[in-house]
Amino acid sequence: MTAHRFLPSGPLTGRIRVPGDKSISHRALMFGALAVGRSRISGLLEGEDVLATAAALRAMGATIERTGEDWVVDGVGVGGLLQPEQALDMGNSGTSTRLLMGLVASHGITAAFTGDASLSKRPMGRVIDPLSTMGASFTPSPGGTLPLIMEGMQPAVPITYRLPIASAQVKSAVLLAGLNTPGITTVIEPVPTRDHTERMLGGFGAKLEVEEKDGERVIRIHGPADLNPCDIVVPGDPSSAAFFAVAASIVPGSDLVIENVGLNPTRDGIFRVLAQMGANIEKLDERDVGGEPVADLRVRHAKLRGIEVDPAIAPSMIDEFPVLFIAAALADGTTETTGLEELRVKESDRLSAMAEALKLAGANVEETDDGLVIEGTAGQPLPGGSPIATHLDHRIAMSMAIAGLVSRDGVEIDSIEPIATSFPNFTVLLNEAAK
Repeated sequence: MTAHRFLPSGPLTGRIRVPGDKSISHRALMFGALAVGRSRISGLLEGEDVLATAAALRAMGATIERTGEDWVVDGVGVGGLLQPEQALDMGNSGTSTRLLMGLVASHGITAAFTGDASLSKRPMGRVIDPLSTMGASFTPSPGGTLPLIMEGMQPAVPITYRLPIASAQVKSAVLLAGLNTPGITTVIEPVPTRDHTERMLGGFGAKLEVEEKDGERVIRIHGPADLNPCDIVVPGDPSSAAFFAVAASIVPGSDLVIENVGLNPTRDGIFRVLAQMGANIEKLDERDVGGEPVADLRVRHAKLRGIEVDPAIAPSMIDEFPVLFIAAALADGTTETTGLEELRVKESDRLSAMAEALKLAGANVEETDDGLVIEGTAGQPLPGGSPIATHLDHRIAMSMAIAGLVSRDGVEIDSIEPIATSFPNFTVLLNEAAK
């Protein structure tokens, strides 16, 4: 593991472009692989997680190649996935695993899924349950984790499934299984989660209906579906943009434009919460790209104030809480977050890991069962500290890197390798913006 110290920084200025959205990149590859014909994807995130999805789809018969700046996918058609000859290695990617399990569930093939140490601790029961009801069978490791072997069922059985937890991955797994299932597969969402799957499936020509009923979202997919190839432009990842939006908000003198940021309303919670804290974020050139709202964000340094974060916003920013905690540590007053139990089963237990990391860097933090209470410094630099344990979690690594920019002595993290899973050029862009 390579330790790295992130030092105090001058203002962040100029224009940067963050990598493509991870959620949309995964789905673009999967739907391209299930279409009949050639899809072209530009702006694909080339992080390890997305490449794990590409490798698994190749192992099941799709042709996926990088040509120049774009990626070209020649699909096998819904129902056309082949049995992979070896185990599918998911690396650190929960999204790849859960969505691909959904795809395999309604194909008559057997597949083994493996992952790294961190992924192998994450719960898969949440997708095993509904997919088993559709007819797939599973032999997971004890505790319902990877490695696991699954056998798909063709034809699978359409189900109506009410999500017990707010999870876009579980919703997507069931909808993807529904693509090759005769009849109508229905998912009911009591709490809306990111809707990239629904938006993109519509773009690829699947028959899909979404309606609001009694305050819940009801999504129906008609199978078996025929997907048409598509050309897709992947917007910039709002989760990746969040690190720079927080950095520009808390480093004095900053005036930074982050280009081409996806602002899907199920994903933009971090920018809404930062605005409530007093951040100066301006949307420039708002536009629609492939069914997804996109804008350039101009972020200027601002005095942030502590707030009580409404737990209802959590699903639209669940991955951004680690970097929000950094903003809270520099704000004026107390920030309180609740309803964040889901953060305990991410790549690491992000609540305890961030509480520990922030304390080491000199912040005033109290951990509760379902959140953190952070007393901010009112813009004064954090003392800094080292070595901070990232627990092989890319978002903790990047969040504490941002903390280093507003520290007195810098912040040293134990490893920068995990950052490559979602944001391979993070440190390069950080150095460019803060030169």
